[in-house]
Amino acid sequence: MARGREDEVYVAAVPLRATKGPAQLLMSAAYSLNLWDLQHFMVLLKPHSPSPQFQALVYDFQPKDPESVFVALEALSGRPVSGVVRARKLSKLPKNKCWFVGPSKVNAADIAFEFNKNWETDLVVGRHDCRDYTNRLVEFLTGEKHVLERLRRSNGTRG
Repeated sequence: MARGREDEVYVAAVPLRATKGPAQLLMSAAYSLNLWDLQHFMVLLKPHSPSPQFQALVYDFQPKDPESVFVALEALSGRPVSGVVRARKLSKLPKNKCWFVGPSKVNAADIAFEFNKNWETDLVVGRHDCRDYTNRLVEFLTGEKHVLERLRRSNGTRG
């Protein structure tokens, strides 16, 4: 593999989505306070050949209806909920809570596509959720295991 031709792999965190009102305010506050366990994690790929249409590809795993109070109650009780793997384009990398992990293997978007085809979509909070998805996809792309544990230690985050 030629150096400098790999895609770059990043991990980013955003507030968990919740129903509008108090729940949404609570998730935003948790994100602002840097409570690690109350953030949504995703994997970003920055292609080695930039596109004029987008700067990064984003991959994540979340409930099909993340703003449903019924889905939230099911998920928080430890029951599986229907999840979805999302892939989309970003015009630019986030400025906050976005960490460079390392270079990917060749054809990272193709590798991520294959990984996503085989991902089990029953989401179980704490056992098979966005953290598990992020750790596993980063390992698949770069070989690094447990990336979120390393990032958590190096950023001194809470929770």
